[in-house]
Amino acid sequence: MTTLRVIVEDVLTDVPDGVSRYSLELTRQLIETAPRGCVVEGVVASHGETERRLIQQLLPGLVGVHALPVGPRELALAWQMGVKLSLGGGLIHAPSLLAPLFKHDSSTALDQTTVTVHDVSAWTAPDSIGVVEAAWQKAMVKRARKFADAIVVPTHAVADQLNDVAKLGDRIRVIGGAPADTLRVPADADARAETLRLPEHYVATVSSLDPRKGLRELIRAMASPVLAGVPLVVVGPEQFRGESVATVAMEAGLPEGRVLVLGSLGDADLAVVLSRASVFTYPNLASGFGLPVIEAMRFGTPVVHSDDPAVSEVAFGAGVSVPRQDAEGYPGRLADAIAGVLADDKARERLRFAGMDRAAAFSWRTSAELVWQLHAEL
Repeated sequence: MTTLRVIVEDVLTDVPDGVSRYSLELTRQLIETAPRGCVVEGVVASHGETERRLIQQLLPGLVGVHALPVGPRELALAWQMGVKLSLGGGLIHAPSLLAPLFKHDSSTALDQTTVTVHDVSAWTAPDSIGVVEAAWQKAMVKRARKFADAIVVPTHAVADQLNDVAKLGDRIRVIGGAPADTLRVPADADARAETLRLPEHYVATVSSLDPRKGLRELIRAMASPVLAGVPLVVVGPEQFRGESVATVAMEAGLPEGRVLVLGSLGDADLAVVLSRASVFTYPNLASGFGLPVIEAMRFGTPVVHSDDPAVSEVAFGAGVSVPRQDAEGYPGRLADAIAGVLADDKARERLRFAGMDRAAAFSWRTSAELVWQLHAEL
């Protein structure tokens, strides 16, 4: 029996993000698609019984959960410093940079480690993620360059960017994400829309005030006369490092109530928000994949997005791309693009079908099968 040990620590994060979502959905499908004679074991830091039960609940089908003898922060530091912890070896897959990267016998088929790099923010936007986090990511990429048998990235754009800073060569493999199977419009959609206080018509985004996300630019765009009176619904946190969306909206000249911030949502509520939006906007200035673009397209919602290379790769012409160059003029271009879609019934219909076709190209099952294939090739 061959065991694939998957580092699932990111699933237990207090604040769900793209990495935790990727780890959860990919591991679920690794369990479902395990070849004959293969099983999946989860690996986490030291946690209480509640967290261990949660892992088993979120990831049914794991043959076991291997808890390491140190807590989450200590684990990240230990692996950064090259401290070995008893793990059992064999096939190891890390859905993030949190990985046991050590010298091992890579000539042995059953002794291999793969790691995932979701973006290169540590180099391009260290202030956004924090100096400490940026230093940790750079250190882990350096260890990956030395010891990883393969490095997974979500897009070819990230592959090119990563090769520019780390020179990883042909060890890079592109394996992206997909909308979750649970992201479906629920039977009680009307009641949920009422509870969420959704307007009848609105522009939606999944974002935060993290400078990479472009939310400030989108809020400025909503203040344009061409979008007068159109509400903006934000799925994401109200604050980022002490600054609030409400303050940014006020400074942009938007009246109170024009921007509705919903915080983090479960799949049912998120599906309601995305499916009912007149336009979904993804203004990110830098991204590794852009999953919300595909999630919105899945519901046939027209998408306006930035021309970030990774986002453009994922959208593949099924949305309206807005150039980021000339930063001062970017909000105005966003506003014009959104207003153009809102005013053009034929454009919305074209984007609806193009988006649904594009979203159909992504599935977690395919992603998991590619991971199994990668380990088989190694």
